[in-house]
Amino acid sequence: MGVELRSPIGAHVPVAGGLATGGLRYAAQIGAEAIQVFVSNPRGWALAAGKQVEDERLRAHSEQSGMPVFVHSPYLINIGSPNPQTVASSVASIRHSLARGAAIGARGVVVHTGSAVSQPREDAVRQLREHLLPLLDEIPPDGPDLLFEPMAGQGAMLCATVQDLGPYLDTLDRHPRAGVCLDTCHAFAAGHDLAAPGGMAATLDALAATIGADRLKLIHANDSKDVCGANKDRHENIGAGRIGAEPFAELFRHPVSRGVPLVIETPGRSADPHRADVETLKALRGV
Repeated sequence: MGVELRSPIGAHVPVAGGLATGGLRYAAQIGAEAIQVFVSNPRGWALAAGKQVEDERLRAHSEQSGMPVFVHSPYLINIGSPNPQTVASSVASIRHSLARGAAIGARGVVVHTGSAVSQPREDAVRQLREHLLPLLDEIPPDGPDLLFEPMAGQGAMLCATVQDLGPYLDTLDRHPRAGVCLDTCHAFAAGHDLAAPGGMAATLDALAATIGADRLKLIHANDSKDVCGANKDRHENIGAGRIGAEPFAELFRHPVSRGVPLVIETPGRSADPHRADVETLKALRGV
């Protein structure tokens, strides 16, 4: 009989005071079994050096406890941009995130799939191949995978639905270090009706058919403030939005997501920011 894989449940955690000091304190406070962190300003281009002591503490904790750690790269990154300076800064930022991820023992670095903005889509796709393939080739065997996160479908986004991931990964020759981070709010906003009966399973079936069974490395578990297909990236607490709680139970039961870590990026609640969402997901998982 095979061992049943259980998806670790956690959150994107604040790191005030240090990646280990602040991040692990918050993780303990909310009962997180996995964490995601920023290693630099998420809304800027400055490349923070980090602190070796904090890096080593976080890496040691992850190795000893088995707690998965992920890095979310800055929001400004866009390899599909028509602005050469934005592309150059994006490449530097991804390279920095991958290096910092390796230093803390992260399993993956999440990066948004980008937008063509005002240029032809084919030009943006050419840029993806030109700039991302070398970054993927640079990742050492023990380094983090680069995890591409589809967006909510607003504007000239290069990847929103799970079907979009097929040509996106084809552009990168299905590189072995190219993984996927699925955001449930983004998928719902892009038109996948996760709230419908069987909707979560159908979406995950389509994901597996498009990218295979082993490229899904992380799930951002977020409810949605807006209706399906709204193309709006507005997260809500688990069970308080348009997706509802039950589809997340369906997610835990699906073969393609079994064992895949989940982190919440929900607004939280004022009294105890994210513990309630973590506990809700643990109950839906079956504790």
